[in-house]
Amino acid sequence: MSDTRYIFVTGGVTSSLGKGIISSSLAMLLQARGYHVTIQKLDPYINIDPGTLNPYEHGECYVTEDGAETDLDLGHYERFLGNPTTQANNVTTGRIYQSVINKERKGDYHGKTVQIIPHITDEIKRRIKILGKANKYDVVITEIGGTVGDIESLPYIESVRQLKWELGSKCLNIHLTLVPYLAASGELKTKPTQHSVKMLLEAGVQPDILVLRTEKKLSLDIRKKVALFCNVDIHSVIESIDVSTIYEVPILMKKEGLDVISLKKLGLSINEEPKLEPWINFLNKLKNPAKQIDVALVGKYVELADSYKSITEAIIHAGAVNNCKVNLNLIHSEKIEKKNGLKLLEGMKGILVAPGFGERGIEGKILAVKYARENNIPFLGICLGMQCAVVEFGRNVLGYKDANSNEFHLRTKFPVIDLMDEQKGVTEMGGTMRLGAYPCELEKGSNAYKAYKKIKTSERHRHRYEFNNKYLEKYKKAGMVPSGINPDADLVEIVEIPEHKWFVGVQFHPEYKSTVLKPHPIFVSFVEAALK
Repeated sequence: MSDTRYIFVTGGVTSSLGKGIISSSLAMLLQARGYHVTIQKLDPYINIDPGTLNPYEHGECYVTEDGAETDLDLGHYERFLGNPTTQANNVTTGRIYQSVINKERKGDYHGKTVQIIPHITDEIKRRIKILGKANKYDVVITEIGGTVGDIESLPYIESVRQLKWELGSKCLNIHLTLVPYLAASGELKTKPTQHSVKMLLEAGVQPDILVLRTEKKLSLDIRKKVALFCNVDIHSVIESIDVSTIYEVPILMKKEGLDVISLKKLGLSINEEPKLEPWINFLNKLKNPAKQIDVALVGKYVELADSYKSITEAIIHAGAVNNCKVNLNLIHSEKIEKKNGLKLLEGMKGILVAPGFGERGIEGKILAVKYARENNIPFLGICLGMQCAVVEFGRNVLGYKDANSNEFHLRTKFPVIDLMDEQKGVTEMGGTMRLGAYPCELEKGSNAYKAYKKIKTSERHRHRYEFNNKYLEKYKKAGMVPSGINPDADLVEIVEIPEHKWFVGVQFHPEYKSTVLKPHPIFVSFVEAALK
């Protein structure tokens, strides 16, 4: 049997309590103690992956190096651990059922009736174990989406029950719940936690550790009460109090001893103290900035900040490097299209035009690009944001009044952004875009080269359309130059305007590779330019 240990993180009472942050924090602490750790997310929805989900439904779709469209929590995993995840790190119910049904069609079950137990639960368990076996991890942390009691989560909870029975001391469950504060009575209430644990027990799973989300400090009496009613020793009742930034959570979890308790219960040695100095230095810069600036993020999903989660976190990382707090102003691109809409951009030291799909709000993004270009304000365009910069330049500098992307106007006379050849003939939506990491060669002396400090790099993509190279020479002569090229496909990856203070558009998604200890150079350079 493998020596890999498995930790399951479940949640109760309410969603969005922060299972992903607790999982990431524990993983980071174990990694800092010298263990080889990864995190996996099991999502209970029937979609095959989040790639076809509206950002309003599920926040951003995160993309891995190997081209998997995944849950946004994988971004947290990478930002905390600094290690890339893969397709194996995110599994949905849709993927589980698809696999089981494919096996049934091939006759793998020899005519037996296919059922939730054992066939679906066996596939879930296989997906959980495959990470540990394939990569020889010391610890695999599996976060189960949703909350205990959700109908769609029952097969996952049942799989945890089975694995706890099969693996014994090599497996434990951490249950995250809420202890609400009632202002009217001035009390913290433990009953929701008790009911949540009761539901978990009814499913046959005894939690080993309880992490209690709270906005007030937990008294010893409350900890004793929770321990008594939930069959958990008092040292395994962990306080997770509200903090100003998610990056404080690992430090709080260390103070609470979550890593030590987990190691003891798993029978693993408590190695040297975790080396957290770089993390603490980052926190000090984050919480004590020397200056502040306002930067605009122009997008069409700004009502839900999670739609741009990786971008907002990358800006935080870059701000800390520059010893600066970046006040990110989320501005809806459709508002810019209205009368006097450009006033929303006044006073901004930098303008970032966000990625996205669809025609809604495009003209507002193009107006934001024009405002940044004409007023010499540092500009960063990401994916669709870069394409908007190309369209704006074509219309207002080259004089192509009808310039557009074929995504929005099939009959435009000037398709400066065109559908990629490999995308022509694609009819299905899910998993068919240009996805994952591709190489990029940078032009010496460019802003991109100065940021990366090297000629070659690799970045993650998620798009169907590209710069139309038919117009490349005309753009270069007019002052917008390609500073990054894919050497294999001759695809323009980065455009710049050298005469501008700092104007960069990137076809890829740099935000996916920004981590706490390795902020992405493009964002660092953008914030630095905005400061100047």
